[in-house]
Amino acid sequence: MLKKIIETKMEELDQLVLPPGISVERKSLFQHLSHPNRKVGLIAEVKKASPSKGVIKENFHPVEIGKAYDESGADAISVLTDRTYFQGHRSYLTAIKEEVNLPILRKDFIISPLQIEESVRIGADAILLIAGIFEVEKLQELYTIAYEKGLECLVEVHSKEELEEVLSVFTPEIIGVNNRNLKTFETSLEQTERLSSLIPKNSLFISESGIHTHADVDRVYRAGANGILVGESLMRANTPAEGIQTLFGGETVANEA
Repeated sequence: MLKKIIETKMEELDQLVLPPGISVERKSLFQHLSHPNRKVGLIAEVKKASPSKGVIKENFHPVEIGKAYDESGADAISVLTDRTYFQGHRSYLTAIKEEVNLPILRKDFIISPLQIEESVRIGADAILLIAGIFEVEKLQELYTIAYEKGLECLVEVHSKEELEEVLSVFTPEIIGVNNRNLKTFETSLEQTERLSSLIPKNSLFISESGIHTHADVDRVYRAGANGILVGESLMRANTPAEGIQTLFGGETVANEA
């Protein structure tokens, strides 16, 4: 599936027209997750569909969802902008950025500097870079370009081998461990537990995918995660606020304590 997505993304690149840039105040994903509202930082995801689950949220209003995340104590928002496989759009990110006071992570399959420039122009504060798509030297090149343009990066790995390969070349500021096996699409929080000891102390450690309950949050927290990225369970909740409440078991937001 990942190979198929990248092939589609390369075709889309040939037709990519850069939008005019918008004027926004950049917010640091790293800083917000370093001082989370709760014991672990929450990147709450705006996500209509996925290749493995199909449509997740039928009644989908991205700006309303983003504002609800902000009001409910999320530390950052992730916005899916891939159209073909996730039914996202770059306009969703821009619209949300203009309405919230949180850093916005662009969740897409970034394979070119052109997409990094696009991310700057649509108002993203950070982008996702996926290890395993290309050689780690190319990953580092895109990482460097992003930071030069004022964007932060969440570097996502899916295995011990990928993590070790990345760390042999550079140390990302924010490292995400995806608990989903991209070959089978099954998730297991054991992935977070297995890779925890390998994450450098100076990097923020984000656990991604397969986090649905308060017990799941506690589990990855005990494993050493500084933050979590959650999409599906929040999208399936009656409201974003209720979804966040379920994840944190009524834990008080720090600035309300």
